[in-house]
Amino acid sequence: MTANGTNYSKVDGPIDPSFKSKRQVAGTFQGIKVWGPVDPPGQLGIWGTEVTVDFDICVACTEACPVNVYEWLNTPGHPASEKKPFMIREKDCIFCMACENVCPPQCVKIFQKG
Repeated sequence: MTANGTNYSKVDGPIDPSFKSKRQVAGTFQGIKVWGPVDPPGQLGIWGTEVTVDFDICVACTEACPVNVYEWLNTPGHPASEKKPFMIREKDCIFCMACENVCPPQCVKIFQKG
């Protein structure tokens, strides 16, 4: 996903828990859904399906996951932080809620499967 969105500022949390009914999928990245609007590098949207992170709120602090669902993804130019926790192993989530519970800006939302 590329664009030239540079006229954005940091967004305050928490993540909207009903975003799936309010936003549309704007694309995917390595098989992970990205919910719009998206206008990189300043506006990145909400990433994930069960393990979701609002990249526009995230300040890149979560390392609480006991099963290593996340890897760092570089997001140069984003106003909140220049790296984000990418849920590369979303399918491995054990729904312990550790990441959601430790997130200061409340940008993480975990949805139980089915």
